[in-house]
Amino acid sequence: MAGIAGIASENAEAEVEEMLNTIRHRGKESISIFEKNGTTLGLVWNESEDEIVKKFLADGAVGDNNGSGHYAWVKPENGNFKMYRDELGVAPLYHGKDHAGNICFASEVKALQEIAEDISEIPPGHTFDGGNLKSYFKLETGTTLEDNPELIAVRLRNLLDDAVSDCINSEPVGSWLSGGLDSSTICALAAKHVRQLKTFAAGLKGAPDLEFARETAEFIKSDHHEVIVTLDDMIRVLPDVIYHLESFDALLVRSSITNYLVAKLASEHVSEVFSGEGGDELFAGYDYLKSIPPEQLEKELIKITGSLHNTALQRVDRSASAHGTRAHVVFANPEVVRFALTIPVKYKIFNNQEKWILRKAMEELLPDSILQRPKAKFWEGAGVENVLSEYASKMITDRDFRTERITSNGLNINTKEELFYYRIFKDHFGSDHNLKWMGRTKGSPVE
Repeated sequence: MAGIAGIASENAEAEVEEMLNTIRHRGKESISIFEKNGTTLGLVWNESEDEIVKKFLADGAVGDNNGSGHYAWVKPENGNFKMYRDELGVAPLYHGKDHAGNICFASEVKALQEIAEDISEIPPGHTFDGGNLKSYFKLETGTTLEDNPELIAVRLRNLLDDAVSDCINSEPVGSWLSGGLDSSTICALAAKHVRQLKTFAAGLKGAPDLEFARETAEFIKSDHHEVIVTLDDMIRVLPDVIYHLESFDALLVRSSITNYLVAKLASEHVSEVFSGEGGDELFAGYDYLKSIPPEQLEKELIKITGSLHNTALQRVDRSASAHGTRAHVVFANPEVVRFALTIPVKYKIFNNQEKWILRKAMEELLPDSILQRPKAKFWEGAGVENVLSEYASKMITDRDFRTERITSNGLNINTKEELFYYRIFKDHFGSDHNLKWMGRTKGSPVE
């Protein structure tokens, strides 16, 4: 994905170039810095993004736009900026003020840290003009569809198929494949639109994801690649993962390690990949959702879908961008999202089976073992499970945890594993900053 940055000041080319250099992984091939309406802004991008980037530049703007439902763009306006972020927050965007009080922005926090104070995230579905933050989109249920699961399933499959097709601009194209229902769904649909889809999986030896991914790849006849991960591999890349992820949240870091490694593998073969994130939130894929009364379920789905920008979508963006690739998140397509929110919840969890309507939509396009596979969290399916937490427990003493579990800026560290990650995080980002820009996964709120 492209990287963008800017300062609401003239003659700031050197500062903007330095900002862009910290996120050059997002666009290794091209860079542009220019002044416009009393501001200085720029972006980095790769060849596959040439067409859309040049449209931004022709309009005097910069943006990270990877298709419908995936964009962050900024345009100079009266010596300041007008900033836009997509509905679910697939594309990242942060802002702050430099030491002279000028508004500045960037795709990643690391580009702002040396020049900005009071860094904040632009929320999904919002615009920001340097003073006023305005919402233009709200996640909410639409008019409930006619009570016909057969027709709903057909329409859902067609919408997903169209969304996949819209993302394919050239070949070869690839997809991360965990062997779960969501990633397998996207792979099965994508395989119909290309000569041969390349698929990529990662996990520890014997991990369930590897076995199920092989089965899906064989069924759809993709060109399949995998990386067998060891504990040494995970510890080796951990500092890089935390640097790119910009988080020490234990569950997010844990799930990002194998994602980072599979993204690296994919980048050696393709410049664009599909990802299956968002299906669990839209179609009720988590086991705990079964315990929620049906009349409250939609509210919970909207809540967790609205938090994706700080969890799975952040993982996808940083893992792909770290290796200069573009990730297409099909379930975040606005048409898919709007339709999903109109599906009666009784067809999302039906006969105690999660994501029932999505499974029905994909009948005959996937093997039964994949259609019926229960949800496994990314780090569980990859075989990571407790490997990292056990390693961290050996590295962090009980005394360390007691004395360091409250950080200097008042955050609570929840586990030894999280403290292990936080120490690495501090090496990259320091410990004196206000971290209001950093989200935490459910159950680990920022205190």
